[in-house]
Amino acid sequence: MPKRFLISRLSSLGDVVCCLPAAGALKAAFPDSEVVWVVDPRFAGVVRCCRFVDAVVEAKPGFCPSSWPKIEGEFDAALDLQGLLKSALPLARAKAKEKLGYHWQREGAWLFSRRVLPDTSSYHVVDQYVDTARAAGGESHFAEFGLSPTSEALSNVSALLKEKSVSERFVVMNPGAGWATKRWPAESFAAVADCLKANGVDTVLIGSKAESDVASAQQVERASESTPAMLVGKTNIEELIALLSLANGHLGGDTGSTHIAAALGKPAVGLYSITRPKRSCPYGQIEHCHYDPEGLDRITPEAVTKTLCEAIG
Repeated sequence: MPKRFLISRLSSLGDVVCCLPAAGALKAAFPDSEVVWVVDPRFAGVVRCCRFVDAVVEAKPGFCPSSWPKIEGEFDAALDLQGLLKSALPLARAKAKEKLGYHWQREGAWLFSRRVLPDTSSYHVVDQYVDTARAAGGESHFAEFGLSPTSEALSNVSALLKEKSVSERFVVMNPGAGWATKRWPAESFAAVADCLKANGVDTVLIGSKAESDVASAQQVERASESTPAMLVGKTNIEELIALLSLANGHLGGDTGSTHIAAALGKPAVGLYSITRPKRSCPYGQIEHCHYDPEGLDRITPEAVTKTLCEAIG
């Protein structure tokens, strides 16, 4: 009888992406198995674009028990890859022969699953998530994300790019980030965009509808002479995946779109200061990262442009 696995990773965007190889490891070991994933509705688009996931359960567990998902049937193993109470609740209500948890467990998550310590060689968070899947019998020699765009999203994005007169060669830039300390100066993004344009490469600015993301992109637009295409707040997650699949590369900080680009196999240049790239860089692309613990503003646009141009050829 085919095995069944439950994965609980609710948020956020980049973290959900980084967990996809755990599903790939389970499928590598058990090709006929069913993988069910519980995710926050805001990030369900990522999981739906992953070929390793068979069923998606949208949930946003809160204080009210009626918001706690209960997935029918029995599982051979259930994995909590977030380590929070909200991600542990689906496991608490699930029937599973084994319940395993990512090693960093908080808010009482350890009450509902067995903590899995990562291998000593697993520095990157992606490899640590895969280690949890290995404890359930998964196999992985190199993390596979299984991410690909939908045809509908590709069609929508192609129309947007045409509307904005974006050429076939373009780079996606994400000047926004959840924290101000993770944002590279707008003038630096603009300088890179202008240099790319001089070499025949367009720039597309992305971000969420959040006021801070819109403001960051507008600052880049004002500082640039090359007029980057503005798609901030114009794409849903499926369309973001499609957009990045068409791009020649991506430039951004420690944010979700950087991980999506890497998952799609696109050159992803990451900018880091308060987080260490060895643990959270675009997977397999640490050579494309710029890191200065004293502040992002110390990373020069000239150095980033050189890395980006070499990465996209």
